[in-house]
Amino acid sequence: MNVPRLSSVLVALFLTATVFPATGTEAQTRRPIPYPVIEGPRFEQAIANGTRSPDGKPGPNYWMNTATYSIDAVLSPATRMVRATETIRYTNNSPDELTVIIVHLRQNLHQAGVVRNRPQVLTEGMNVARFTLDGKEYVEQRSARSVGYSIDGTRMTIHPDSPVAPGQTVEMDFTWSFEVPEAGAPRIGTDGEMFFVGYWYPQVAMYDDVKGWTADPYMGNGEFYMGFADYDVKITAPEGWLVSATGELVNADDVLTAETVSRLERARTTDDIVHVVTAEERGSVTKSGQAGELTWHFKADRVRDFSFASSDKYVWDATHATVGSDNRVSMINAFYRPDREVWKRSAEFARYSIEFLSRQMDLPYPWPHMTTIEGVVGGGMEFPMMTHIGGARSDRGLFGVTFHEIGHMWFPMIVGENEKNFTWMDEGLTSFNTSEATADFWDVDAWSPRAQSYYRIAGTGDEVEPMRHGDRYPLDTPARGIASYNKPAVALNALRSMVGNDAFYRAYREYAHRWAFKHPQPYDLFNTFNDVLGQDLDWFWTTMFFETWTLDQAIGDVESGRQGVVVRIDDLGLSPFPSPVRVTYSDGRTVEKEVPVSVWLGGARTAELTFPAGSVSKVEIDPSLALPDVDRENNVWTK
Repeated sequence: MNVPRLSSVLVALFLTATVFPATGTEAQTRRPIPYPVIEGPRFEQAIANGTRSPDGKPGPNYWMNTATYSIDAVLSPATRMVRATETIRYTNNSPDELTVIIVHLRQNLHQAGVVRNRPQVLTEGMNVARFTLDGKEYVEQRSARSVGYSIDGTRMTIHPDSPVAPGQTVEMDFTWSFEVPEAGAPRIGTDGEMFFVGYWYPQVAMYDDVKGWTADPYMGNGEFYMGFADYDVKITAPEGWLVSATGELVNADDVLTAETVSRLERARTTDDIVHVVTAEERGSVTKSGQAGELTWHFKADRVRDFSFASSDKYVWDATHATVGSDNRVSMINAFYRPDREVWKRSAEFARYSIEFLSRQMDLPYPWPHMTTIEGVVGGGMEFPMMTHIGGARSDRGLFGVTFHEIGHMWFPMIVGENEKNFTWMDEGLTSFNTSEATADFWDVDAWSPRAQSYYRIAGTGDEVEPMRHGDRYPLDTPARGIASYNKPAVALNALRSMVGNDAFYRAYREYAHRWAFKHPQPYDLFNTFNDVLGQDLDWFWTTMFFETWTLDQAIGDVESGRQGVVVRIDDLGLSPFPSPVRVTYSDGRTVEKEVPVSVWLGGARTAELTFPAGSVSKVEIDPSLALPDVDRENNVWTK
């Protein structure tokens, strides 16, 4: 439905409220009112073009450019080199002529002299030995306008002979190589025993209906905005080395022993964790290959990226998750070195994550496997069908990072958000889901304010708003992490408390369904919630995502008389929120009422609620502790 904007909604709420703002000296200082969400001219033009809708749905003219990737790669552990050839077939489904094609070369992050916003292990970067477009060889040009290509840091800009017309498909061929960085790189690396290879191949940048080319350089901190594509990838590695990757292994019988394949099949049907490769069997479960090498063949459909890992030191556990109303099976794999004892629960945690999220989002996991890789990344990093996790961890710690990284299979792997411009869209939603799962799995109060890092920075002057580009946060402070991860999660939990669990999840799931395998903007999320909930929540979105305003509501006074108990609520902060109040009487009875947000949005600074007469022992604002109040000491009155 189309929801009316702020003014008419506030008038209607204010006239029907049973709560009246205080007058006189108490109301002399009127509060500022949040501004409406300003979507910007490009988003408004997308609505006019019919690719987006004001209610948060994809428009009738929505389009996405598409690609297929065919890659043949060779991993040489002794030299740490990857050498590869690649063919990309790229189709322009937009209504625009493309005068350039932009390709990411993200391994150039490790070149000396490249601009970055976090320290990096240095290599020589990516060496593009040959590039052709539709069979014609192009060479690197100094002039950015000459036919050919130019490389600037992590971006390659191709200038074709003629623009790529709407509906046209072009074929690009690359030959390239690079050295895998030593451990310490953020999303790729080797410690000599294992190799994790991510952001490793030329990938066409995103061209979307709002901004056109969205090809910000990779500087290390900010993450990625990627299109959905199909991948056909062959990886050659030494025999004895296991290879796991995005996509389904289509030649298992060619690379694994018959016993290993049999154990994998057993893991597909049993609820037990199957030890596919034990510590004693490492290095001996592959077949013999020509010249001591084997080629592993993977295929993946409708994914936004491709990564792989390889080692001869891994054990391999496997089981399966059951998802969807048809009880479809998705394989669960865990690769780790056996001295990492806590990793014996990795497959268990991964299976729980896939099944929980499939139910929670009412959006079953769509791919053939989910694999966890123990390795060299200090934290965790998500890739389609894979997550890479490093560092020493407890059971609880491994569960948390495993669930969080697998949570990214929904945001942004299914719902293809722009992590680069709006980091909170994937990290904040996934952090919300992680707290939900933590409460479920460990039976703890995961939403206690003590467990939320937002409260450590809110109101200190160090906080930064979530609606900020991923590369433009202050360095060496917790501001980016809290703005992108915890504050959005706290905000969503607060919204859930205001509208109710069922209504919240109805809107949350509708957003995921509307934008599955598409590319939403923040305004699509905001507008979907407004639409499904039938409310104009602009005051909430601007307060929590565009600003660093804080909520501070206080019990100003409690007076008991024959006519009832009058509770005065003072609004001391900048963030307007409804004020749920619970009165507990001496006989144990409780009565709950609420100051609607319309009172504060009307400019009031104080409001009164009248409760039935009686002996009161306690009065609380927000007894569920769900609203983001930064000072809870003034939220409770006791007799």
